Amino acid sequence: MNSHRTQLFVTAWMVLLCGCESAVHDFAVGTVERDRIELVADTTEPIVAINVLEGDRVEKGSELIVQDNARIAAKLAKALAERDLALARLQEAEAGPRVQALDRSRARLAARESAVTTAQLELEREKSLIRQNYASESRVNILQGRHDEAVARLEEGSAELAELLEGTRIETVDQARAALNASNAVVSDLQISMARSTVRSPVAGVVESLPFELGERPPVGLYVVAVLADGRTYARVHIPEPVRTRLRSGTPATLRIDGYKQEFAGQIRWISNEAAYTPYYALTQRDRSRLSYLAEIDFLDAGDIPSGIPVEARFPTLAK
Repeated sequence: MNSHRTQLFVTAWMVLLCGCESAVHDFAVGTVERDRIELVADTTEPIVAINVLEGDRVEKGSELIVQDNARIAAKLAKALAERDLALARLQEAEAGPRVQALDRSRARLAARESAVTTAQLELEREKSLIRQNYASESRVNILQGRHDEAVARLEEGSAELAELLEGTRIETVDQARAALNASNAVVSDLQISMARSTVRSPVAGVVESLPFELGERPPVGLYVVAVLADGRTYARVHIPEPVRTRLRSGTPATLRIDGYKQEFAGQIRWISNEAAYTPYYALTQRDRSRLSYLAEIDFLDAGDIPSGIPVEARFPTLAK
């Protein structure tokens, strides 16, 4: 008798377990989510204005937080001045020598030609005198040196004029153009930094978090405001391993949320290929060692459902 009761009890327990397993594995649990955008600080300058509060609705492009940009403005002014200087040098190099420079070079050349002529006449006069024993050999050597110097200066002037007439070397123009490009890059970088000193919302949505106060200096790379974007609302759930092979992107789902009488229609958008352990809120004593797959299910019509609340997803295809 006792043996028969034991057998009946074991059989009933196995049926119950099978029923529990079926109840556990025909749905998934998770939370309602919206895309959360964290806007980070580009500088450590202090916050001088906070134009929103947590919970405020903002439009795309709205100014949210402003950081002090006086230091960047000073650097930008210096960079703009250096860019103007580089531009002037490039224009000067491309234009070549001025007419006044050419006239000045021609005048110097004419003066040096006259100096050569004068030195030549003095040298010939001294040579004629030395033949008549009226001049010394040393005097002739001095005049010869002066004549040679005048000829060298004449050749130098001719080369300078030829260089001016030929124009600026292409290498000089290229160097000036490269310097201008470098200046433009510095200006563009500082203009971007100036623009990013004002944190703007890239999307329409709701301000979720403002972790810093007025006057604080946020570390570079740390977010200063988080925005929950309007648009796509989805449930992030964990799909049990036993039904993973029967679900895929596009599979319809029914979503249930505490506090709402109606059910919401959804559709699986994505299922992870890598398994993870079942989350804490879905654990049972029997399922603690089971694996699950993270998935996202889009609400087809979410309305004003708040983010972060628990949601249960069921899949009609599993009942077939």
